[in-house]
Parts: sequence; structure tokens; C-alpha cells
Amino acid sequence: MISIHFPAEWHTQDLVQLTWPHEQTDFAPVYDRAVACFCTIAREISKRQRLLIVCVNKQTVINQLGDIELDHILFFECESNDVWARDHAAITVYHNNVPVLYDFAFNGWGKKFPAEKDTQITEKLCNSMFFTHAVRHDYSHFVFEGGAIESNGAGVLLTTEACLLSKFRNPHLQKPAIETFLKDIFGAHTVLWLTHGFLQGDDTDSHIDTLARFVDEHTICYVQCLDENDLHYKELRAMELELQSFVSQSGTKYRLVPLPMVTPCYDDEGERLPATYANFLILNNAVLLPVYNCNTDEEAIHIMQQLFPQREIVPIDCSVLIVQHGSLHCVTMQYPKGVL
Repeated sequence: MISIHFPAEWHTQDLVQLTWPHEQTDFAPVYDRAVACFCTIAREISKRQRLLIVCVNKQTVINQLGDIELDHILFFECESNDVWARDHAAITVYHNNVPVLYDFAFNGWGKKFPAEKDTQITEKLCNSMFFTHAVRHDYSHFVFEGGAIESNGAGVLLTTEACLLSKFRNPHLQKPAIETFLKDIFGAHTVLWLTHGFLQGDDTDSHIDTLARFVDEHTICYVQCLDENDLHYKELRAMELELQSFVSQSGTKYRLVPLPMVTPCYDDEGERLPATYANFLILNNAVLLPVYNCNTDEEAIHIMQQLFPQREIVPIDCSVLIVQHGSLHCVTMQYPKGVL
């Protein structure tokens, strides 16, 4: 019998993946700013642990990295549609302590955007034998994104109905079948479903990593809206009540820690952007926290310092990422220990 373990993000990592922007991505109008942001992320990751950069042209990226040390950076040249590694990269699960790379179908968040190149990246990486100690499992029959799932590392998954039950992802499957499938492949005993919660401008149908995150086995941080006049108030309050109702397998409630709602951010057309502090990335000895040059940034930094006292909190300005409706966690994917 196979023992399956889906590690939490704070599990020891071998490396983190970035898929680098190029001038044919949606970041073309703000390309230089996007590259500068990616360079900052690359610097903060690579000075702490290994970094994989998937890119169209390695030398171009090396030139853009400038004085950033390359000792901990690995490159893989491959075509891509866009930068959102969280959703097109593999999700790593252990089978009898051996890392297995789950390669799901990625269809551009329910066929909203082109994804025919992105959905091939993991297969190309594996065929190149980049991951020397991990094997690929082909789950191309199931549309799924890494931003849609949270694991507490102890058999509990957290997700949203709006995303996983979208008719543009797996329309042939109903909720019971999807839950059974997730439990089977991730070795989970519980799936916690949120039926409420959204951010205006979000393209993903409410990915969980924009709304609520496990920070340890028993603690969930989540986006809280206190402004009754904000269009998010009712939905996020309903989400908060759902989180308060969740009970662990032992019968205890989860510790809940609210994150502030980011001061509203808008694009050039006046449309509100889905800025969120929940889209942080946990590294081996640090947490990279997206900030947006807002007056709520300092509060978010302080809360994260309380949540992760043993890790350095590294704020990174992700204002340019949110222009394309994503943030820091969305552009990264961690690979746990053992894949290399």
C-alpha cells in the first residue's frame, strides 16, 4: 500500500521555480517593471536556496539579473505563455517518501487565456531529467492549478467551490467526485470547502491562495474586510464565518488570524485590482510577503512577523504583478526536499 503525503509549504524545500516574463506575455506594456520585480524575487530566493528559472532565453535573463549571484540559480529554456508558475508547475507529493510530480492540465483558468505552452512545461522539464530523484505522474485528464489548493501537511486540504466546481475546468465531475479524487491523490482525510470569498479583478475564480492560507497545521490566516461599504465586505465576512465553523479531525477549531484588506488599488482604467497579503511565499528560512506601497503594508508585515517568528519576513513590492491580476505566490512554485 502506498503512503501518500502532501507536504505543507513550510516543509523543507529543494528549490523554487520562476517562469520568467518575456515581451510576448501580458506584461509587455510594463515589461521593464515586471523584469525588475522578478529580479528582486530571484535575488531574495537565490541568496537563501536554489532557484529554477524557466525562460525563453537563458542569456537574456542572465543579463537582466545583473549583479545577482548565479551560484544557486538553475536555468531551463522553454517556451511559455505567461509567468504564473504556481498554476502551471508541478505539485509535489510523496509516495512512500519518494517525491512524485503531479502534472495536471492547465487551461488558462477555465479557458480565459492561452495556456498551450505553459501546460507542457512540467513534461518538458521531466523529459529532460532535470528532476533526477522525482517521477512525473500524468494527470492531464484533470484541470487543476496549484493556487487552488492549500495543504496543512497533515491530511487537510483547503480550497474554494468557485474554482474547483467551475464548469470550465472539469464540467463532467460533481463535487463529491472531485473531493474523492483529491483525497485519493493527495492522501487527505479532509477537504475544507469555502463557498464564499472573492477579490474583485481576480481571474482565477477565487484561488484559495488569494484568500486563506495555512501557516501551520492548526492555524489559518485569511483576508478580512472591516469596511461595511466595501463591495467585498459581505462575501469576506461570510468566508470568515465559514472558517470559524471548520473543525479539525480531533474536534478542535482552527486558530484564525486575520490579514488586513489591502488599501484599494486600481489600474489605469479605474478597475480595482485583486491585491492581497495572503499571496505570500514560505521559504526555508524566510517568508516573501507581497506589498503594494499602501498604508496597510506595515500592519501586514507585523502580523507575518508574529505568525513566523523563526523566519525573516521579506516585503517585496508587487504592485506591477497585480496589474496582471496576480502576485508573489502566483509567480512561484516550491519543490520540497528530494526532487534533485
